Amino acid sequence: MTPLDFDARHLWHPYTNVLAPGPMHLITKAEGVWLTRDDGGQMIDAMSSWWCAVHGHRHPAITSAMHTQIDTLPHVMFGGLTHDPAIELGRKLVAMLPDGLDRIFYSDSGSVAIEVALKMAVQYQMAKGETGRTQFATIRGGYHGDTWKAMSVCDPVTGMHGLFAGALSIQHFLPRPPVGLTDDWSDDPALNGIGALSDLLDHNARSIAALILEPVVQGAGGMYFYHPEYLRQAQALCRAHGVLLILDEIATGFGRTGQMFAMDHADIVPDILCLGKALTGGHITLAATIASEEVARGIGESAAGVMMHGPTYMANPLACAAACASLDLLASGDWKTNVQSIEAQLRDGLAPAATLPGVRDVRVLGAIGVIEMHDPVDARIAHARAPETGVWLRPFGHNIYTMPPYIITPDELSRVTMAMVELAQGSSR
Repeated sequence: MTPLDFDARHLWHPYTNVLAPGPMHLITKAEGVWLTRDDGGQMIDAMSSWWCAVHGHRHPAITSAMHTQIDTLPHVMFGGLTHDPAIELGRKLVAMLPDGLDRIFYSDSGSVAIEVALKMAVQYQMAKGETGRTQFATIRGGYHGDTWKAMSVCDPVTGMHGLFAGALSIQHFLPRPPVGLTDDWSDDPALNGIGALSDLLDHNARSIAALILEPVVQGAGGMYFYHPEYLRQAQALCRAHGVLLILDEIATGFGRTGQMFAMDHADIVPDILCLGKALTGGHITLAATIASEEVARGIGESAAGVMMHGPTYMANPLACAAACASLDLLASGDWKTNVQSIEAQLRDGLAPAATLPGVRDVRVLGAIGVIEMHDPVDARIAHARAPETGVWLRPFGHNIYTMPPYIITPDELSRVTMAMVELAQGSSR
C-alpha cells in the first residue's frame, strides 16, 4: 500500500469526505513560499498553510530557536512551574499590545483560545454578581473555531449549527455589519447595524456576558470586510451595558490586514483578545487569550479565585521559543511595507476577475485577496489543478482567496493571482 493509499484508507482530513477525499498531495518539504511534493513538483503556498506561515516555511531564525530550545526544555507543565520562553514571549506581547491588555493565558490552538475567552467572560460576570450573564452575542458571517462553545458563536448558516441543531448553546446573532470597509459610514443606526445591537442590549444585556467579533475582517465565515466604525460604536454600547467585548484576532493578528492588529483600524482595545495562527510564524501550534487587568482581577477576587482552564501543553516552551523568534522578525523586519506591496499587487492582479460573469465581488485588504463567486466553488478542482498551475489554493464556499506569506516575491504573487483568476474563469462557466 502506497503512502497516499494508506492516507486515503485510514487518515481523516479536515472538512473532507472519507469516502471521496478528492485529490491529495504528499508534501515532503516546505521552504519559503514553496511546498515540494513527493514527485518533485513544487507549489506556492498561497494559503500560508491556513494563514499562519507569515514568514514563509522553515524560516532559519525560527527553526534555530526551536532547535536550541528542544535541546534544553521541549516541554514542562505550566501548573506551578514557569520557564524563560513563556516569560520572554509575555514581555514581547505586552510590549506590542495596547495599554490595558495585561494578563496572558497561553493555550495550544485558536479554538481553545476562544473557549478560554468565553469562560473568562462568564467567570468575570459571575464574580461581579451577574450570575444570569451566561449567553453571548455575535454577528452573522463570523467564524471562531471548531470546538464546542466556539461553534455556538459561529455563523448559524455557514457554520455548523444546522448539523448540530439542538446540541449547541443558543446565542444571540445580529445582522452582519451592512457597511463595507470602503463604503461611506451612515449615521443612521437602522442602516449601519448599530441599531440592532443597541436593541439587543436594551432588552437582553442582563443575560449576555460578552459580544465576540472578528474585527474588520470576517475569515472562514465568508471573507467579508466591514467598517471599523462599527467596532467603535459596538464597544461603546458594550461598556454602557456592562457587556465585555472579545475580539478574535486569530486570523487577522500580526500584520495580515496592513496593521499589526485589525483592531488598530478602529483604534479600540477590547476586554479580551484572542491570538493564534501567525503567533509562531506557522512553525508550531500556540495561541493566547489576553485579558484586561480588570477582567483578571475580577476572576481572581471571585469565590473560585482561579481561571478554570489548564491545557496540558499550555505555554509549551518549544512553541513559546518559536513565537519569540517570529515576533522578533516582525519587530526587526519591514513587514508593513511588504504587506502594502502585496496589497497593491493583489488589487491589480485580481482586477480582471471583476468582469467575469460568475464573479460577485473582488476585494483586497492588506495581504488578503478575495474573489467571491455567485455560486459555490469546488475546492477539489483547485486541488487537482495545483500541480499544473504551481499554486496551492483551497477555496471555500463562494470564495477563491489568498493569504500569502509576507515574503512572497512579485513574480510569485503574479502566479498566485493568475491562478485565482483562471480558477474564477473556470468556475464561471
